[in-house]
Amino acid sequence: MRVVSLVPSLTEAVAVTAPGVLVGATDWCSHPEGLDAVRIGGTKNPDVAAITALRPDLVIANEEENRAPDLAALRAAGLDVLVTEIRTLDQALRELERVLAACGAPRPRWLDEAEAAWETVARLEPATAVVPIWRRPWMVVGRDTFAGDLLARLGVRNLYADHPERYPRVPLDELRACAPDLVVLPDEPYRFTRDDGPEAFPGTAAALVDGRMLTWYGPSLAEAPRALARALRAAHR
Repeated sequence: MRVVSLVPSLTEAVAVTAPGVLVGATDWCSHPEGLDAVRIGGTKNPDVAAITALRPDLVIANEEENRAPDLAALRAAGLDVLVTEIRTLDQALRELERVLAACGAPRPRWLDEAEAAWETVARLEPATAVVPIWRRPWMVVGRDTFAGDLLARLGVRNLYADHPERYPRVPLDELRACAPDLVVLPDEPYRFTRDDGPEAFPGTAAALVDGRMLTWYGPSLAEAPRALARALRAAHR
């Protein structure tokens, strides 16, 4: 079996579960460390010719991370493309099982551990939040997102969960006017840090979170509820 992954989360899931089947991955596929796979460009601009040259049995992609024209080009080149849709934790668990089965891998222990970790997660004291993912311009998590679903399971209500857009651009003044209990600042896709992000929300508790824990669906899901809860609690200290 030869697999090319266009999604960092799925790259990690396949590489950890079925070592040796992954022959190609994007430049953004940073996990697991030391991944031995041909780099085939970015998630938004994969090199179709390079992927085709790898002769994969399967290309795995995601409807949000990857562009429809690129996926169409891969299919036109005669490749089998499996496209996932992941906007909730439940979807993530189902799609991960589907992807791994398509790669010829049995259900891994880490997937069972991830399910158990989220089934037993302890909700925090209810809080409202805004969740920026970019600045200049400011963009936030809106409706129908995987990150928003994880936060909701922890007791955090995204104030833009009912916005018509999934990742709306919102002026900073409007974000402040929402008066959230906290601002959740992941370190990807924009790398928010203690010195870059919290200062824009004076007087509001800021939770700096590992973006992989908040937005990746794969082995990190088993650790995510504990890691996110720690970061959210620390914001209120």
